[in-house]
Amino acid sequence: MDIKEIQNLIRFVAKSGAHEVKLETEDIKITIKTAADNVLPEQQTIVQHLPAMPATGAAVPVAPTAVVEAEVPSQKPDTPTPSDDANLITVKSPIIGTFYRKAAPDKPALVEVGADVKQGDVLCVIEAMKLFNEIESEVSGKIVKILVDDASPVEFDQPLFLIDPS
Repeated sequence: MDIKEIQNLIRFVAKSGAHEVKLETEDIKITIKTAADNVLPEQQTIVQHLPAMPATGAAVPVAPTAVVEAEVPSQKPDTPTPSDDANLITVKSPIIGTFYRKAAPDKPALVEVGADVKQGDVLCVIEAMKLFNEIESEVSGKIVKILVDDASPVEFDQPLFLIDPS
């Protein structure tokens, strides 16, 4: 299978709406995973060329020889101008993970714009490697803006909330 056939397969899977497709032949193994309704803003394809099996029947570890990745640009929310947030406190993500505004899917959002928060109040939850980390407010004040959409991936030190401490 050449690169053009792989690219055509990626396009076909992206248009089909399938979330994951696996294709395996004698000498190649392809897995294509696409984003599920904006939960993950990326599409990833892993291509493995499998070596011929040795005659001795011994197990041979298989390592990927080629990885093809296509990224869909993520939409970043508008950030206020420096003059707007001169007196605001920015709460940033302490870890990489997935941002959730709710403690559980059936629960209400932990905070809303305009809500008063105290130091130590839980603002959101960030899931990293199946661990749910509560992010607490470091200051008391009023939530002015929520900068991240629910169930969006966040990076280390990415701004999450703007809080007016007055």
